Amino acid sequence: MTSALDRKLRFDTFVVGGSNRLAASAARAVADAPGQAYNPLFVYGESGRGKTHLVAAIANRAQENQPDLRVLFSSGEEVAEHLHQSIASGQPQRFLEHYQQADLLILDDVQFLTGQRETQSELLRLLNVLMRAGQQLVFTSDRQPADIPDVDQRLLSRLSGGLVVDVGSPDFEMRLAILRNVAVERRTDFASGVLDEVARLPFANVRELKGALNKLSAYQQLEGQPVKADDVRAIVGERSTAPATTPGGSLAVGTRSSPLPGRIEAIIPAGTDYEGFLADVLNEVESRVEPWRVKLGDAIAHWRQMGYVVRVLERAVALPTAPDVDGLLNAYGVAVERLRQLEHHAGSLDASLRGHAAFRNPEAIPAAQALVQEAIAAALPLPAPSPVFTRESLQISTGNQLALRAVDAVLEEPGRRYNPLLLHGPSGSGKSHTVHAIGNAMKQADGRRAVACLSAGTFVEEFVAAMQEGGVERWRARYRAADVFILDDIQELVGKERTQDELFHLFNHLVNRGSQVVLTSDRIPRDLNGFADRLRSRFEGGLVVALPARERVRVEQLVARAPGELDRFYEDREKTMWEWPDLGSRLIEEYR
Repeated sequence: MTSALDRKLRFDTFVVGGSNRLAASAARAVADAPGQAYNPLFVYGESGRGKTHLVAAIANRAQENQPDLRVLFSSGEEVAEHLHQSIASGQPQRFLEHYQQADLLILDDVQFLTGQRETQSELLRLLNVLMRAGQQLVFTSDRQPADIPDVDQRLLSRLSGGLVVDVGSPDFEMRLAILRNVAVERRTDFASGVLDEVARLPFANVRELKGALNKLSAYQQLEGQPVKADDVRAIVGERSTAPATTPGGSLAVGTRSSPLPGRIEAIIPAGTDYEGFLADVLNEVESRVEPWRVKLGDAIAHWRQMGYVVRVLERAVALPTAPDVDGLLNAYGVAVERLRQLEHHAGSLDASLRGHAAFRNPEAIPAAQALVQEAIAAALPLPAPSPVFTRESLQISTGNQLALRAVDAVLEEPGRRYNPLLLHGPSGSGKSHTVHAIGNAMKQADGRRAVACLSAGTFVEEFVAAMQEGGVERWRARYRAADVFILDDIQELVGKERTQDELFHLFNHLVNRGSQVVLTSDRIPRDLNGFADRLRSRFEGGLVVALPARERVRVEQLVARAPGELDRFYEDREKTMWEWPDLGSRLIEEYR
């Protein structure tokens, strides 16, 4: 239930300026002395301004300094989801015990805890435990603690009890420094004054800034000559000035963490994920009586004969004093029953998984759960692109050269060049045909690739159906396994906040694992009113390319067509008679 940590997000790649200097200084202090500087550290600012980069840099630097440091990097929504799963499995205590193992706990986007009273209560309990132990806490949000609505006042007090710092909109100097760094990283050269001109545009966040650079790079490749400074505004477009934010906060100093008792380490070594069901048992010692060893020995013999790993019971029987034997055996039985449920589920999807070793180790339930998720993803094939459309069938015109050049770049280096790639244009411009062609080309290049291609409307319907059937986790696992994710007509998600939340987390997961994301829309991202800013920001962080109306392109093709050439225009399934081009009232026949 923790997010993957991007090792590329470091302090040396984070550009510091007037709008983020305090936040960067505080972050470095926390990374160099977790639990001793500012605890907790709360970083806030609008989407795309580098909050996640900054807190990931804390984690990376802290682990470089202390390789044994246990770091958990998660989000507000993942915390809530983890709690709900723990309750649903009948083991609510595992939520607390999973997170309290952290020496450094980073929670991204805590504003999504709004209104979730049960999650807030458990999180407050967890934070109190970690603070008493001197563990470092770091939070991010799109607003300062006092502005997060419907949150328990005790939790707000805990969130704002350390240092609260903001990450503001990048100023000109910051934007220019970021642009130069990205250009060097991508080995892309621009003419004198080009980056300065881009930096003068008041981009509200770093993702949009990088998106503008992608667009300039793509235009430069298409034209085969450097973009001039005078062309920048025409290519990128004018920007409106973003509102400014102000910092605020208070200071607090934490204490050093205390080590775990040696006896607990003897049974559950550091880093072992045991679903948390033994923690209370290990804190109590009963009287020194031999019958408890006999009872544990009988249990070991029984479960070993059944084929289950009994190392935890063997460690317990070797203790000098007795633990709560009944509690231990009961917890072990609960874990075995959970493994049986998982094995049954996996076997119903793939008979070859029956008897798999992952379903025999009560100390590795997460591995068994992961195996089930893999089986789910394999059993439910991803929606495939229509085989009718291929890259070879995409006809080049003066209006779509940039788009097709971007398509070829994505096909050459999936997940590395332009991610996401967003094509926008009016109905009938060929967006759907183009992205289906991308999907087919990806599959043709590597038959092992998992390619998902569907419309946003279908995405919504599937999500609603999954909620109705109680199968949201299965639905998520299906798409998180995609190597290529293509979503057509994203404007259909306008106003659908819950589905947008799902897309946001899916998008982050796919991009972090290197999967290629391709999107289409009938308008540019900033005109998607009713879309969350954090999603729009991510869409603009890749390459946004326009496709012209196909009718205009087709007129050009008809005029240039050789006599007797077969006209395929009316075979296009997207066309209707009301969309046919008017060529001066001439009748266009099958042949001419």
